[in-house]
Amino acid sequence: FVHFITTNVLLFKRHIMAPFACAFNIKTFGNKKASNMTLMNIISTIVHRYDIILIQEVRDNNLSATKKLMERVNKGSHPFRYSHIVSEPLGRSSYKERYLFLYREETVSVAKSYTYDDGCESCGTDTFSREPFVVMFSSKYTAVRDFVLIPQHTSPDFAVAELNALYDVVADVRTRWKTKDIVLLGDFNAGCNYVVDSEWQQIRLFTDKNFHWLIKNDADTTVTTTNCPYDRIVVTNDMMRGVVPGSAETYNYMMDLALSHSLALAVSDHFPVEVQLAGKALAV
Repeated sequence: FVHFITTNVLLFKRHIMAPFACAFNIKTFGNKKASNMTLMNIISTIVHRYDIILIQEVRDNNLSATKKLMERVNKGSHPFRYSHIVSEPLGRSSYKERYLFLYREETVSVAKSYTYDDGCESCGTDTFSREPFVVMFSSKYTAVRDFVLIPQHTSPDFAVAELNALYDVVADVRTRWKTKDIVLLGDFNAGCNYVVDSEWQQIRLFTDKNFHWLIKNDADTTVTTTNCPYDRIVVTNDMMRGVVPGSAETYNYMMDLALSHSLALAVSDHFPVEVQLAGKALAV
């Protein structure tokens, strides 16, 4: 009994000293995937790795799949518990996706959130296929107490324009919330045929050296046989003090969990991208 408590204390201390954040495009996450216990067990195992995880391609109109995910995640998360915050369905047509953040209650809380106003969808003058659902998180265990996550799943055909427009989202967040501690993350489709070498100079988020692309152009974030750095994590100059240098990478769950390629692909065609947040150790 004493050993059990000690183990949990050590586990808790390890997590608060090294909070992890991640972006994961779980391909077409809806009721079909949420009803597959094999896949849900794998997804839950991946979630438990993180203090904050952004899930993209959530196709869940009534949030029933999200409810199943939360129940499954919290069954195996002891001594931690996860909460979530989710966007409205976003999209120009009948095809819509949600941005879903899961976060560990013991280490992180949501301070505030808003959906970026990118213009008139019905007029056809909006900027993003899925406008960012911006969330400020707060943690007494991180070197930067309050920090903002801007999620983005770009439309592949308009990746360059949407990535460039993220610069304006950052400016809006800075004006609205008076903060410069910002992380942009998600499936940017930032590579291969969607963003070619000659187009990077059109992306202010890339040309402005006040932004740091932590997942590099030579990364492979795909489960398929392609070799593409679609998924990215970008931080502002100010937020660099809030991340552990060199900690950003692709999490290859296929290798780590010893899955077959077909099973890994059934979970998603993307690997998560992750970064370790600089933490504050507790005195115990």
